[in-house]
Amino acid sequence: MEAEVRPLPKFEYVVPSSLDEVLNLLKDYPDKARLLAGGTDLIPKLKKRAAAADLVIDLNRISGLSSIELRSGRLHIGGLARLSGIKESSLVQEKAQALVQAIGVMASPPIRNRGTLAGNLCSASPAADTAPPLLVLDASVRLQSARGERMVLLPDFFLGPEKTAMRPDEMLTEVIIPLQEGTSTFMKLGRRKAFTLSVVSAAVFARVSRGKFAEVRLALGAVAPTPIRGRKVEESLKGNEVNAKNIARAAELIQEEVKPISDVRASAEYRREMSSVLTRRVLEQTGRGGNHAGAI
Repeated sequence: MEAEVRPLPKFEYVVPSSLDEVLNLLKDYPDKARLLAGGTDLIPKLKKRAAAADLVIDLNRISGLSSIELRSGRLHIGGLARLSGIKESSLVQEKAQALVQAIGVMASPPIRNRGTLAGNLCSASPAADTAPPLLVLDASVRLQSARGERMVLLPDFFLGPEKTAMRPDEMLTEVIIPLQEGTSTFMKLGRRKAFTLSVVSAAVFARVSRGKFAEVRLALGAVAPTPIRGRKVEESLKGNEVNAKNIARAAELIQEEVKPISDVRASAEYRREMSSVLTRRVLEQTGRGGNHAGAI
């Protein structure tokens, strides 16, 4: 039996030409408007009636929100920057390796050509692949509204599945990553090597000095209601030698921090075990200063 093809529901559609227009529309329709950038998440949800909108605001004619540039020691990525453009950016390749690696194993090329970084973050999926790299890179997001703007650290942005700290009249306009010495790595376990949601994903940032972990940040996706930092693992490794024994012992600690569920992709028990496996692998790779990563 063929699946039912449902048309889009009726809504008003507007195409503003400036950010101010968008913010004023969000002010006037805070609970009824939905923002459309790539549409790779919103359009399917509207068709399935998993999301509703009286007003759809198309952002694609707004200039200045898709730039990728360095300013004052920080990497600024516009909210409308396409995932494929971020992956191909020499700046991002140099300063945020784990983010490039994550995007490289996300979805398909056509989806990456349409999808945006802001859209992936605002979907607030526990399995969003860009979240763990940005968490370990200490990223923050700029949220703007007609009332003003505020900066939110990424750990404070995710509140739960499909829930963020963004208010109804706000828009995520920029992701900001501070420049720092060190190496970052991302790995993802999926049911296939590509075009699939993560069963477990892991990212790490590490700075190694004289054979020891001077700084470590670890984050995992698809193992809790939100992407999480592995604080116990970080504390266990900081200041200790980079060796297989210390890494293996620290990797086991992540099982105390994850809160996985069972679903059609994997059992909670499998996710818990694979959390340790991926944690160990990204730590080993980053500890060696390498940049090979991806789907396994």
